[in-house]
Amino acid sequence: MRPHQNLIAWQESITLVKSIYLITMKFPETEKFGLTSQLRRASVSVACNIAEGAARKTKKEFAQFTYYSSGSLSEVDTLLLISKELILINEEEYKSLLRINDKVTALVNGLLKSLRQEN
Repeated sequence: MRPHQNLIAWQESITLVKSIYLITMKFPETEKFGLTSQLRRASVSVACNIAEGAARKTKKEFAQFTYYSSGSLSEVDTLLLISKELILINEEEYKSLLRINDKVTALVNGLLKSLRQEN
């Protein structure tokens, strides 16, 4: 197993990606290159940056990529709110996705904390 696959933050970020992909499948075609693409790319960025960071040689580099993941999670949060405000997702879908995003955010913050303590 690759090192990042052992990380709960990475595992849950994959859950976020799958959830975002499922919900954006119902977005209108006019959003294909807008919110659909942006939400998908931001969620994928979370998982990919954790994976890339875990493969780096130093904890400092790992932390830097984990910070990128944190930024992408904030982007997902904002894009979900915009999607709700534009009535592309309903309140229940919004809350469900936000719970997943918040869970991943907490895990990423915990990972960052542990990486900073190890330095």
